[in-house]
Amino acid sequence: MGPDDVPTVLVEDLPADPAGDDTLFVLDVREPDEWAAGHIDGAVHIPMGELVARIEEIPRSTRVIAVCRSGRRSAAVTAYLADGGWDAHNLDGGMITWAALGRPMTADTPGAPFVL
Repeated sequence: MGPDDVPTVLVEDLPADPAGDDTLFVLDVREPDEWAAGHIDGAVHIPMGELVARIEEIPRSTRVIAVCRSGRRSAAVTAYLADGGWDAHNLDGGMITWAALGRPMTADTPGAPFVL
């Protein structure tokens, strides 16, 4: 499976607060500066370059929603996870679409969260 034919999920099909849904594991694969600027509350941050080393942190019993800025990096991660047997889906449009639709975000820096 390649990044162009991975299972996807639309922002509109997810709860505004996915942290409150124990059937979802939101996996943010962006770089630390992107994460710090703004991310989905309750998401788990594992940068794409650390994925293989930290693979045991990703549960197999839960639907995994991979997210990055635009959906390209997370599509590659979704393909990798799906090939490995995870129930993985790429967030279509990534954080850009999440923010554009006014979905809540949190940040690790002062000021309002934003997509870097």
